[in-house]
Amino acid sequence: MIAFCFCSVYEKLTDGETYGRRKPGIGSGTTEPVTRDVATLSMMIDLRRVDDREHLLLASYAMHSRDTAGRMRPELAHGYRGPYARDRDRVLHSSAFRRLSGKMQVFTGEMGEYHRTRLTHTLEVASVARTIARTLRLNEDLTETLALLHDIGHPPYGHCGEDVLAEVLGPWGGFSHNQFAITIVTELEQRYTDFPGLNLTMEVLSGQDTRAHKAAATVGRSALLEVQIVDLADSITYDAHDVDDALQMGMIEFGELAKLNIIARTSEQVQRRYGNLPLNRRRQALVHELVDLQIGDLLSASTELLHCIEGQSSDEIRGAGLRLGHSTEVAQERAELEAYLFESVYRHPRLVAIREAARSRLGELLEGLIERPDRLPLRFRTRGTEVGTPRSVGDYLAGMTDRFCDAQHLYFTTHPVGPLTDW
Repeated sequence: MIAFCFCSVYEKLTDGETYGRRKPGIGSGTTEPVTRDVATLSMMIDLRRVDDREHLLLASYAMHSRDTAGRMRPELAHGYRGPYARDRDRVLHSSAFRRLSGKMQVFTGEMGEYHRTRLTHTLEVASVARTIARTLRLNEDLTETLALLHDIGHPPYGHCGEDVLAEVLGPWGGFSHNQFAITIVTELEQRYTDFPGLNLTMEVLSGQDTRAHKAAATVGRSALLEVQIVDLADSITYDAHDVDDALQMGMIEFGELAKLNIIARTSEQVQRRYGNLPLNRRRQALVHELVDLQIGDLLSASTELLHCIEGQSSDEIRGAGLRLGHSTEVAQERAELEAYLFESVYRHPRLVAIREAARSRLGELLEGLIERPDRLPLRFRTRGTEVGTPRSVGDYLAGMTDRFCDAQHLYFTTHPVGPLTDW
């Protein structure tokens, strides 16, 4: 079937049919002819294959590339990548994405080498989200882009860093890492000579904006299904890997963890499948089963829901307010697990002490630079004239890695003059 479709495309192109591509741009339904010659023939086939592949593989309710609202700055269609594949590559190659390797997820680097960083968490979320998207026949390129982007705006020191920025910047609009991600990809990333930002598609930007306004997204028109499953994949991933990291670091014990319903279920499955295992192998098997249980439940609940709306478009089901989620039983069990992690892991004395020290450093640097904007790097001094000094200082600090922030704090407190280093 697929081979026949592609052969048909080739025959039409070589028989002299004009092949048009939709011009990028909001609401544009026009096409731009592609010049047919030997040099571009293979490229034309690949362009057509993007549409043909999605038509064959994606459900009607998926976000199809042909329906994109385009970009803020129109661009010609790429020769062999759809719009969301291009977005994925732009995020992946951004400097902000690379900096995620130096940002803590829950545990800091001084606590060991095993645990997740913000980057490894992001890659795990992308893996889970792609699996869900493929199974539900959603747009995998769009899903992966949203997953890679979702935490790109996190400041140094995890959520305690965000708390400091939100508190000090309260009079100037506060701080949200989800909103800052949009600032990064529309203003701060410098990948092109003609304009700032990455010029991502409207669907990616609006999807990230949904994360920045989660409360509003729970009522009325729903988000794209691809946006919804990234949010679900995010929580599935951190529930599992925070259990993994905390067990490995000795912050919690199997015995107390097994009192939770979802852990009891996965532990029984591990015992039936593998018998008695050494602690390290048991931990790994438990985490594997925990991820598998959550994904399986989500797919089961979602498949049943989506079966009833086959044939409807993405826009139609958004208008109907369709929202995916876990079964009631698993949702309750996950809530129990997350409450346990909050009390026993995120508030663990070892973490609290480290976070308080990091909070103090970041707060001192934030307040100091607001008072002394002359010590900002040139780029952020210039930005201060556009968005105000407090916001520019917040943007500068939020883009830092943990170690870079430590180094700039040391320089700021030991050298009374001179600008700090740009990232």
